[in-house]
Amino acid sequence: MINKKIKKLKEKFKKYKIDGYIIPKNDEYFSEYPENDRLKNISNFSGSAGIAIILKKKNYLFVDGRYTLQAEKESAKNFNIIQIHKKLPHTIIKNLNLGYDPRIFTSKNLNNYFLNNNLIPIDNNLIDQIIEFKEKTTKPFYSLKKNIVGELFNSKILKIKNYLKLNKADYLFVSAPENVAWLLNIRGYDNPNSPIPNARLIINKNKKIFLIAKKNNLKKIIKEKIIDKGNIIDIKNLPNLIYKLKGKKFIIDNKSCSIFYENIIKSKFKILKKDDPIYKLKSIKNSHEINHMIEAHKKDGLALTKFIYWIKYVNKKKITEVEAQNKLEKFRKLNKKYLFPSFNTIAGTGSNGAIVHYRATNKTTKKINKKDILLVDSGGQYNYGTTDVTRTICFSDQKPSIKNIYTNVLKGHIAVALTDLNKDNTGKKIDLRARKYLKKRGLDYAHGTGHGVGFFLNVHEGPQSISKNNNIKIQKGMILSNEPGYYKKNHFGIRIENLVYVEKFKNKLFFNNLTVAPIERDLINYNMLNEKEKNYLFRYHLNIYSEFSDLLNKKERKWLATLI
Repeated sequence: MINKKIKKLKEKFKKYKIDGYIIPKNDEYFSEYPENDRLKNISNFSGSAGIAIILKKKNYLFVDGRYTLQAEKESAKNFNIIQIHKKLPHTIIKNLNLGYDPRIFTSKNLNNYFLNNNLIPIDNNLIDQIIEFKEKTTKPFYSLKKNIVGELFNSKILKIKNYLKLNKADYLFVSAPENVAWLLNIRGYDNPNSPIPNARLIINKNKKIFLIAKKNNLKKIIKEKIIDKGNIIDIKNLPNLIYKLKGKKFIIDNKSCSIFYENIIKSKFKILKKDDPIYKLKSIKNSHEINHMIEAHKKDGLALTKFIYWIKYVNKKKITEVEAQNKLEKFRKLNKKYLFPSFNTIAGTGSNGAIVHYRATNKTTKKINKKDILLVDSGGQYNYGTTDVTRTICFSDQKPSIKNIYTNVLKGHIAVALTDLNKDNTGKKIDLRARKYLKKRGLDYAHGTGHGVGFFLNVHEGPQSISKNNNIKIQKGMILSNEPGYYKKNHFGIRIENLVYVEKFKNKLFFNNLTVAPIERDLINYNMLNEKEKNYLFRYHLNIYSEFSDLLNKKERKWLATLI
């Protein structure tokens, strides 16, 4: 089937006078989890990041270290798999006429990846010409009350006004839907894993806003006077609006303003390319947002705690990875505040666990062998909060070598949790702490140690992260994941992930756990832990027991008590 699609695509090359066509993972909203996944449809690759280049005689799929094994498994039949962090596309593909859709690329990305090639914009996406995507029925956007978000949208807009004044600019184009959601305190149903409303907006230095979205989605927020009817712009009328606007300078976002929009705006205005200030503003959660996230994690932690006990001690059947993740979903659904997964669950047993972002399907799912270890990475969207947690679970006594690796991952996890943020105040410095114990044994992992997390928004957000190259200063109110791991190809995967938030007390910054779910103790070599690490585990599990003991049955409670 994939072969036929590739053949159909190549038949279009002559008409558009191109040697190849570029297909990224993202859609025109630069969503992490696009509704219309063009990359998967043409390549069979289901990871959350990647870019395909289909040429007349060769096909390439570029992925990062998280997805190398997965890409080889899913797409190697039709594509040459290249690790993008080792080789950028322009080092392999040179002096060719490459077609692309200007709505789904930023000029920064395109130039970085494909310099030395002649890039030809094609407005009518070629994948859309050969594959018919069903148009999703959308629901109206809705607003969040102040007691949920903690700050009225007028207050947020004032911050943007001050930002424009500081940068001597007339307008900001907010091209990322999650930033529109944060600014206006609205949410929607346009993303499969996040309550994102597909919308963009323009805001001027006098706080006037123009919202670019489908009118049918705006009934509720018009009624609530968040936006006036006259300030709603259909995408087709955007060039006319830009032509009528007065002023000189427009700020656009480096990461999410497509070439399509950039060309419309620069037809009249001088463009200032910067990071949208909303990324930084929304990364720092206020006390309302933190409190709601704490409550969401308690609900999520209870579901995961019950699942871990069930799969280790109650279930006697031989179940598959898909059956395991469906069971976890059932535990989450017992809470009425649970809405849907914050990403597709990763449940990999044995060798599948070594595929960092493996996702079991009915076609690929394996039976869970009690001799293997199981990696489960999952999360939920709740009213109101976003969760993400990974646990590595075992069902039988494991080899000392596996226990030692797991314990070194755990030591890195605890080192991150206990970071003195006044001293190690960037993701780059914290990342070193996470890898320290693995590196002593010559081991490492090919992904970051942690990503930022949104408040009832995207499970992955920046600008903060715990990774080798992130120099963003960690501040009070930020939420990050803490997830070191280790993966042995064709054997097993280990990862321990909690979400943490940054607190401040007596001028000291420190991490506090949001996640309340047991850490697998049957994989720990306690001889490798020092007293500080043992005390951390004791306090961590004591907190879980205090939180959940009244909500568990007798057997669950007794098991949880043994972890303290």
